[in-house]
Amino acid sequence: MIRVIINGCNGRMGQVLTRQIGELEDMEVVAGIDRVAGEAAYPVFTDAAECDVEADVLIDFSHFTAVPGIVDFCVSKKIPAVICTTALDEECQKKMDEASSVIPVFQSANMSLGINALAKAITAITPVLEENFNVEIVETHHKKKLDSPSGTAILLADKVKAAAKNAKNYIYGRHSKHDEFSMDNIGIHAIRGGTVAGEHTVIYLGPDEKIELKHTALSRDIFGNGAIAAARFITGKENGRFSMDDLV
Repeated sequence: MIRVIINGCNGRMGQVLTRQIGELEDMEVVAGIDRVAGEAAYPVFTDAAECDVEADVLIDFSHFTAVPGIVDFCVSKKIPAVICTTALDEECQKKMDEASSVIPVFQSANMSLGINALAKAITAITPVLEENFNVEIVETHHKKKLDSPSGTAILLADKVKAAAKNAKNYIYGRHSKHDEFSMDNIGIHAIRGGTVAGEHTVIYLGPDEKIELKHTALSRDIFGNGAIAAARFITGKENGRFSMDDLV
């Protein structure tokens, strides 16, 4: 039985994970950590330092400001960490790099297997179209999403940039822009509203033709599925830095 701690257990994704893991035979939630106390079928701690429950892996769906502290907690307890929170800065990435020498750290901007399959498609298609096609990325999320653009939109833009022969610049919207859109730019646009779980479209626009690669999340369960697969993947490993590329 894989024993799981959920960081951000009372958030939207924390609740999804609690339900999903509760339906599994090989995994159980043994504790939760959340800045907001709440009722659960397991003990919930508002401070990670107070959590004394033994576990095999921690899954984090929280806020970017909470990630450095939870990484330190995992290192101190020698617990593998699955970091699903987005909008992490370079300093936090460096902290996870350092932690990966002690524990396994799995991190992805999007836990969906479909999104990561889309990323692989981008890697294949970009070199073929780069010379004659502009690239635009449009993402849509529910009105409560805090970061903009989404971490997934940046992940997809990074895949285009890495696959392209020429350097690419990110253009976030076009307010105050009065120049022709350069082939060296990738336009990134964010839409917020309603209850949309997540939608990402990568658009290639060339002479007289347009190609769209689109992924729509129909529920948050897909992110929970990916996090659970990641937890299984790193449980039992000694250390190292892992991503969805390794899992896929």
